Amino acid sequence: MSPRGTMVMGWTLALAVIAGFIALGNWQLDRQHEKQSMLDAVAATIAARAPLALGAAADADRGRGYDWAAGGGHFAEVPAVLLDNQQRGGRAGVRVYRVFVPESGSQPLLVELGWLPLPGDRTLPDVARPAGHREVAGLLVPPPSHGIGPAGMAVQDDGTLLAVGLDPAALAAPLHQPGLAPRVLKLDPEAGFGYPRDLDVLPNTLPPERHFGYAVQWFALALAVLATALVLTFRRPRT
Repeated sequence: MSPRGTMVMGWTLALAVIAGFIALGNWQLDRQHEKQSMLDAVAATIAARAPLALGAAADADRGRGYDWAAGGGHFAEVPAVLLDNQQRGGRAGVRVYRVFVPESGSQPLLVELGWLPLPGDRTLPDVARPAGHREVAGLLVPPPSHGIGPAGMAVQDDGTLLAVGLDPAALAAPLHQPGLAPRVLKLDPEAGFGYPRDLDVLPNTLPPERHFGYAVQWFALALAVLATALVLTFRRPRT
């Protein structure tokens, strides 16, 4: 191949790689802006704490939205759901969910009661059901996704469901419910029952600043490829 042909092929490959790196950088920036906008909206919702009825959890049009909700009812006498692979303070554990039945007659929903650690042998904690009438308030959020890999659940000997990701539609039958609201309630940390918890809507996922950092890395790689191509093009051949 002639030197000119080699140069054309080299620049074609370099430009393709540069375009790919720039596309990945832009995708990371889009994720940064998307998550930051979501966090800003959530912060405003938490600050206002203007509660909707618990029936708002069943509003399909708000299935990916965030709202403050409150109401009374009771926790159903059905097994708990433990969400696996949940980190808190650098420790591995589970997030505890139970079915709550609103007294208003609206659709039952899953309520997050908080986080519990797992010992080295992964013995699951015994999770008592809060008894009697309860007033609950908290942040309605989309259910945690399972991320990369298949979602699933395993029924334990005591009936507890150990899940990777939450799919309310799939959990309804094992929890003996005709249906579950598509959103779940993150219980207010100030409620007087449950386990350690917060209103973080991005647990175990990348925050906006990490996406920005990755974007910078992709753009730096694109610049490095461009610089390398320029050096190889204009360097003087050895005599």
